[in-house]
Amino acid sequence: MSESQNPQVKNYKRGRVQSWLEERYDLSAVEEFVKKKEVPISRHSIWYYFGGITLFFFIIQVVTGILLLLYYRPTAEAAFESVQFIMTEVRFGWLIRSIHSWSANLMIAAAFVHLFSVFFLKAYRKPRELTWVSGALLFFLSLGFGFSGYLLPWNELAFFATKVGTEIVAVVPLVGDFLLKFLRGGEDVTGATLTRFFGFHVAVLPMISTVLLVLHLWFVQKQGMSVPPSLERKGGPIKVMPFFPNFLMRDLLGWTLALAALAAIAALFPWELGVKADPFAPAPAGIKPEWYFVFMFQTLKFIPAKVLALDGEMLGVLAFGVIGVLFVLVPFLDKQARMGKTSRAFSALGVLAVIYILAMTIISYAVPQTF
Repeated sequence: MSESQNPQVKNYKRGRVQSWLEERYDLSAVEEFVKKKEVPISRHSIWYYFGGITLFFFIIQVVTGILLLLYYRPTAEAAFESVQFIMTEVRFGWLIRSIHSWSANLMIAAAFVHLFSVFFLKAYRKPRELTWVSGALLFFLSLGFGFSGYLLPWNELAFFATKVGTEIVAVVPLVGDFLLKFLRGGEDVTGATLTRFFGFHVAVLPMISTVLLVLHLWFVQKQGMSVPPSLERKGGPIKVMPFFPNFLMRDLLGWTLALAALAAIAALFPWELGVKADPFAPAPAGIKPEWYFVFMFQTLKFIPAKVLALDGEMLGVLAFGVIGVLFVLVPFLDKQARMGKTSRAFSALGVLAVIYILAMTIISYAVPQTF
């Protein structure tokens, strides 16, 4: 048996490394944390893994985004051609871009599942209010990533979808015109808009997300996984598993399966580039935003132009804004959860929200010809 294969030699070398680190850094707190951290076991345990899967897709976004940055040029004259070069000339460039695009959609899908599973399991109740707030803000930032990144290929669909999306903010009272010009970098969607969205996508949003993500993960590690209210009401001991290595190995298995699914989808259904944007061309028929914005887009189409002499679109945008703020503040509004009880009213509102989002999305894709 060679020296590298001898377990005694391996343990000796590992011990030397550990001793070297302990002489310079106090690792006792880390060791104590690793030994004590546990995860509740119940029929709801599967929902715990979606937070890790969302984080995994975010990491994929960062890695593939950095690779794409090596060739991408954020100008109206060169953006489309640079993406085209990536897909046709760069070795495996088409696959990297496809993985980046698909992982963005899968990340948002996993974030939806994670957010609503936390909501229904009341994991936002005391003392985890700030864990929920940071997670909800991260969810909204992920939507911002999707919106800002959609324009970067500078193709026809992205151009007109961004034009429609930015026009919606103009109806916000008092600050609508300012928000429109701030997002577009002027009156219209131009190369300045592309450059601005590129800055949001690769600098501003990642910086804010990194701070919030560190806080969110610190909150989770500090307070541990929430125990479902149904288990707490039963009383008695709660089954748990060690986080290291039991839960971590299961989490890594989920990451492996997610990577396999992502690679298969990206290879079998490559993300198309489409046609270069022409600001002077008419908008394509039936244009829609990305699927995670479709329910809001469809809602605004249902609202009458005037509601009691007020602009209908303005009311819809304000309503979604208020709902977003209330969603972030759920831990402070749900008084029953603050007392350790299950609020049926909030659970019912969550069910209605999920049904509404699904219904509006299905209607938008199934019957676009009626509008």
